[in-house]
Amino acid sequence: MLRVVVVDDEWPARNYLVELLQRTGGAEVIAAVATVAEARQALAPQVGASIDVVFVDVQLSQAANDHGGLRWIREASREPQPPRFVLATAYKQHAVEAYDLGVADYLVKPFTQQRVAACVERLHFLGVGRGVASERAAGAMPLRIAARRQRAIVFLELDEVWACEASDRMTYVHSARGRYDLDLTLSAISSSFGRTLLRVHRNWLINPSRVLELERDAGDMSLFVGSVAGGDRTGVRVPIAKERATEIRELLLAGARGVRQG
Repeated sequence: MLRVVVVDDEWPARNYLVELLQRTGGAEVIAAVATVAEARQALAPQVGASIDVVFVDVQLSQAANDHGGLRWIREASREPQPPRFVLATAYKQHAVEAYDLGVADYLVKPFTQQRVAACVERLHFLGVGRGVASERAAGAMPLRIAARRQRAIVFLELDEVWACEASDRMTYVHSARGRYDLDLTLSAISSSFGRTLLRVHRNWLINPSRVLELERDAGDMSLFVGSVAGGDRTGVRVPIAKERATEIRELLLAGARGVRQG
């Protein structure tokens, strides 16, 4: 069972989300509050409740002298062992910023039972609330990427993965074995695999160990990510966001010798 806190200053929306979460059978709502201050109290270690995930609205009442949901998530991400966050809001325009902050999911009002159930299932898939690190240390199977190919589920070792792409509301994984569909967003995948996969663009994650080339053309930078077999290379060309170009270049060169970083 996921241990959940719901933060929404609108009483009807807050209670309805609590009801939908409890109906899933996979979440236990520990607290449902109206302000960030109240949520902080519920999350305080001395309270004794270990919280796995917080569902929080983007825009909380200014009359309550509260932080907005995104600002709080940004602050909480700097704390040791923060809970995972899900944005539950009527404002679609904050999705990109939210995913850049690493939120696990983004629910848009009006909520539906099907969408909330899918969110809870995703959180369980990500290992939230299950002590995944401890399970692996005890000898559980290593984490792999599970993708779809028509009616089959394809399992990929991380070393096989070249890149993951978001395109036309779909998510794909690219590998030497082919391109397959993923059910999770890029942010959810990034949260699952940490630094193994590197965000280089809002629509791309790459496996740094599979980068074959870094290219600059007319001020834009891109990567060729793939593998080499028998002298022939195969892979995908991946754009690098301009605001991340310097960081990505330095990071890749930090693990290589032969070319100056400057």
